[in-house]
Amino acid sequence: MPTINVDKYALFEELGQQFTSDGFQELCFDFGIELDKDTEDDPNRPKDQAPELAIEIPANRYDMLCFEGIAMHLNIFLGRNPTPNYKLLDIPESKMQTITVSKETEQVRPYVAGAILRNLKFTQASYNSFIGLQDKLHQNLARQRTLVSIGTHDLDTIQGPFTYEALRPKHIKFAPLNQTVQLNGEELMEFYEADKHLGRYLHIIRDKPVYPVIYDANRVVCSLPPIINGDHSKITLGTTNVFIEITATDQTKLDIVCNIMVAMFSKYCAESFTIEPVKIVSEHNGATRITPSLASRTMDVELDYLNQSCGLNESPEAICKLLSKMAYTAEPAKDPKFIKVTVPPTRADVLHACDVMEDVAIAYGFNKLPRSEPNKSSTIGKPLLINKLTDIVRNESAMAGWVEVMPLILCSHAENFEWLNRVDDGRTAIKLENPKTAEYQIVRTSLLPGLLKTIRENKSVRLPLMITETSDVAFKDETSERRAKNERHWAAAFYGKTSGFEVVHGLLDRVLSMLRIAFITHEEGLEGKSIDFEVKENPSKEDGYFIEEINEPTFFDGRAAAIYLRLGGKVQRIGEFGVLHPTVLEKYDLRYPVSTLEINLEGFL
Repeated sequence: MPTINVDKYALFEELGQQFTSDGFQELCFDFGIELDKDTEDDPNRPKDQAPELAIEIPANRYDMLCFEGIAMHLNIFLGRNPTPNYKLLDIPESKMQTITVSKETEQVRPYVAGAILRNLKFTQASYNSFIGLQDKLHQNLARQRTLVSIGTHDLDTIQGPFTYEALRPKHIKFAPLNQTVQLNGEELMEFYEADKHLGRYLHIIRDKPVYPVIYDANRVVCSLPPIINGDHSKITLGTTNVFIEITATDQTKLDIVCNIMVAMFSKYCAESFTIEPVKIVSEHNGATRITPSLASRTMDVELDYLNQSCGLNESPEAICKLLSKMAYTAEPAKDPKFIKVTVPPTRADVLHACDVMEDVAIAYGFNKLPRSEPNKSSTIGKPLLINKLTDIVRNESAMAGWVEVMPLILCSHAENFEWLNRVDDGRTAIKLENPKTAEYQIVRTSLLPGLLKTIRENKSVRLPLMITETSDVAFKDETSERRAKNERHWAAAFYGKTSGFEVVHGLLDRVLSMLRIAFITHEEGLEGKSIDFEVKENPSKEDGYFIEEINEPTFFDGRAAAIYLRLGGKVQRIGEFGVLHPTVLEKYDLRYPVSTLEINLEGFL
């Protein structure tokens, strides 16, 4: 989760009260954020630096990635301020600033939005926060500028209307931010190649046939998105009118970023929370529109759903009051079973009624939710049975002297089938539609490829190697909702100058005995009509496991066995173990014998 550093005293002043460290930590917990650090008593803090609070923000709350967002939402939560009423300046379209989009931008970065903040009053703190929010959005929501990039300009130094074009690199020439020498697109790429900050973004457009560029009416370059702004229009502490342009490869992310940028800093405008819109002219694709939209969304949420999920019995009016603490505007709907909830434009994370329900629980107080037995909304967590079983198997394997490894879940088709002398029937393996490399083509159906590749990469380690893994494999399953299912497997591999067959067999017996699964023998094979079991140290005289010799191409003839489990009168094959066939060792480039074991843990549940 992103961490935001804010001035402690400035935040407390904004909240209208002083908090103790424990008191503010409690406020953060109640609101669903976390105080990570308070530098008040940090001996390493410079004496001339004000104490800071490092606050962890949930990954979905992009509207709180700056001081202004944190202060605003905490004030709303405390009931000190109402939810801001964001609005667009009412001006005719003919007088709006425009950004005209050329068709060529579709080759590189097709979407653009704009907005203007008039009569701003920056302080050093708000200026730093303004720049910091851009950086946080670039790193998080914008995915390192690949999806969205933000350019901010001093509107008094440039003149509209603006154009958004895409030109060949040699045809773009300007002085980049904080530089005096003019560079064309190709020279700019070379100039910033070694730059620690901007060098990591060059790949986004470097190999494109054209580069995106924004010009003003006098052909002054405002920015070369997503790399850098022009020096001519850079903003300073004295800037009063800010022109914001945002380019993107994703329309949804573009609108979210645009709304958040203007919402957070429009509070500093002469007319608070009022934004001047910009008209985007896209005649080539019919996408002409006014930005930002700042459109609120309205949804009807069932009252019983909110109450029952939280274990409450609140009236519609009480629920509406709780939602107002989380920046919603809510009122009882005409149908008394529903509440009409208006989601502010900054809350792009609210997608479903369950998001509203979560905010109701936060506003009410998680620690205050009823804990009575009939109420199932508040429960005590416990591990799933399969995870509890997994932990037992891992612990027992470790105590037996085996080292746990964690290979990747993806592998090549050959490693999963041909290299193990197995045939793909086409009905079980989940294949990647567009694998980037031959090494990651399918989701593994066995843990063996990962274990064998681990041994291959660690052949220099002193022998014997005894490794184990307990993890998931996956299979196609047309009966399930997702057309796939996971299975929890446990596998082990012994690599040494001798096969170690008896060592692997001993590990199997040890782990199953600790699971209270007794070893049993049978007189007739599984092909027979009946199976008679001789129980060894099994009081139930029914359940247990047994092994039967198999001849499969993965293993050396006569040195492999299938593992069968009988539980509740049902017999099923849960795995196999044995000495790997020499051709398998050759494929994995292994010089010494390997004995392996693999079983499906789901069979024990």
